[in-house]
Amino acid sequence: MGRRLGEFTANNTKCMLPVNGIRLIDRMLRQLSSQKLRKIVIVIGYERDNLRNYITQNYPDLPIEFVENTIYDKTNNIYSLWLARQQMSEDDTLLLESDLIFEESVLQAAINSPYKDCALVSKYETWMDGTMVRIDDENNIINFIPKKAFKYSDTGFYYKTVNIYKFSQSFIVNHYLPFLEAYIRVLGENEYYEQVLRVITLIDTTGIKALPIDGMHWYEIDDVQDLRIAETIFASPEERLNKLQHSYGGYWRYPQLLDFCYLVNPYFPTSRMIDEMKANFETLLRDYPSGMGVNSLLAGKYFGIRQEYILPGNGAAELIKSLMEHTDGTLGVTCPTFEEYPNRMPEDRIVRYIPQNDDFCYTVDDLIDYFTSHPVNSLLVVNPDNPSGNFISRADLLRLAEWAENNRVRLIVDESFIDFADNGFDNSLLHDEILRERPTMCVMKSISKSYGVPGLRLGILASADTELIRNMRKDVAIWNINSFAEFYMQIYSKYEKDYKRSCEKFISERTRFFHELQQIPYLRVIPSQANYFLCEVLPPHTSQSLALNLLTEHNILIKDCSTKKGFPDNRDYIRIAIRDRHDDTTLVKALAEQ
Repeated sequence: MGRRLGEFTANNTKCMLPVNGIRLIDRMLRQLSSQKLRKIVIVIGYERDNLRNYITQNYPDLPIEFVENTIYDKTNNIYSLWLARQQMSEDDTLLLESDLIFEESVLQAAINSPYKDCALVSKYETWMDGTMVRIDDENNIINFIPKKAFKYSDTGFYYKTVNIYKFSQSFIVNHYLPFLEAYIRVLGENEYYEQVLRVITLIDTTGIKALPIDGMHWYEIDDVQDLRIAETIFASPEERLNKLQHSYGGYWRYPQLLDFCYLVNPYFPTSRMIDEMKANFETLLRDYPSGMGVNSLLAGKYFGIRQEYILPGNGAAELIKSLMEHTDGTLGVTCPTFEEYPNRMPEDRIVRYIPQNDDFCYTVDDLIDYFTSHPVNSLLVVNPDNPSGNFISRADLLRLAEWAENNRVRLIVDESFIDFADNGFDNSLLHDEILRERPTMCVMKSISKSYGVPGLRLGILASADTELIRNMRKDVAIWNINSFAEFYMQIYSKYEKDYKRSCEKFISERTRFFHELQQIPYLRVIPSQANYFLCEVLPPHTSQSLALNLLTEHNILIKDCSTKKGFPDNRDYIRIAIRDRHDDTTLVKALAEQ
């Protein structure tokens, strides 16, 4: 009945659900029609007339039989299967659930398997729900694990049943149907047929095998989120790339995806810090976080800044939105850059400076010269810049801040990536004295980027303009920081040395990765002081074709910069995040194959 799919199944059964414009039942029948099958038996119940009429009209040449479950709303799939017992007993049988979507190779794997009786299974991943199995080294199923017996501590041993089975006629007649009938008599019709397989596995030696299909694409659609994920997995390569790029994260839903798009620190937090977070999970989950007063105190402690100078946010994005709403007049930006700031302002208030060199590098003197002749009310400097990786030292930024104060320009410095720069800690502007002497300057920092905790959604804005800070505090909710983020800030000082070591380790890996990328003949790698490289893509490749090929052939996602403002129209650029050595080496090998 698909209640969790809401309006999508209000007047139709789940298998009539379209995924990327193709109904599940159409996709499955077309896949089945390519195989040498004697007949296809479809058990129908909810909205059965709609389904039967649709199939009869669209597939008149397929050998299809219908079995009706008229009490579908009072029974479960064990009864639906029992109604088809006569058809099952006549031949070897493939058993499929109709809410599945899978690639052709999955069905082929079942048919071509040497196992006469098998269940297709896939290694457990976090999105999976329902019946699990445990298997031995010879792919024998040693136990079916229902939801009630599921243990998260055992997930490393679990395989999820794909809900595609192949049974021999002998197994069906001599084992499965007798057990199925006995189970229904004892426990009723509102059960699952997997339970019968579990009983058989426990008390019989029929040898049901598991057929792992790891690496093959499949998905079970139960709700609207499943639908969105399935549409992404089974989209055309171009559309899949587009959907992933416009998801803006959440890639944990695609466990095999290697993300070189979003920017984090692969070496922090340490496992010990994570263990401390885990140990306090239930308390943090069940208790309210503190309000703005306490969290601004914690943020001040985190960065060594006076409480009245600092505003913690639910990610830097929340603070950027508020800051731009409190920014009057025109905003000067250097392009290409991080576009969250200019995107929050009307286009006619943006003044863009585009460096006229191949590496998009610029100095403070360049900024002063340009924005002296093109006056602005506020000036944004992302340091290191995103995506170019251009870096300006603290001494030069202080010169720029002096120019800004003298010209009544509010200087906004985003130093989210500065800890990755050489001597980055010595170049930060997050100091009370620096802020106090430059009362109109604002310093933004995302804690997601360099501290490796984007899921916590943390960022800070620091300024000696206490009136601005007070006004922005009114924009955000009193509980804008959740308990996990608050606890992270509370315990961070214990791990500060580990964090600095992680940045040193990262800088070493960046140097190594840079030299590796330089060996790719169609990439011009621009030196960077951040945790990413901007690369020009040379013919015959383009940024779009390269991003598409890496995703399609290697399940690797990179940032195609073709839509960013500031790049020449006739040249292609990508941004590659820097991860750990293993992942970086994987990417280099994939690039070398293009």
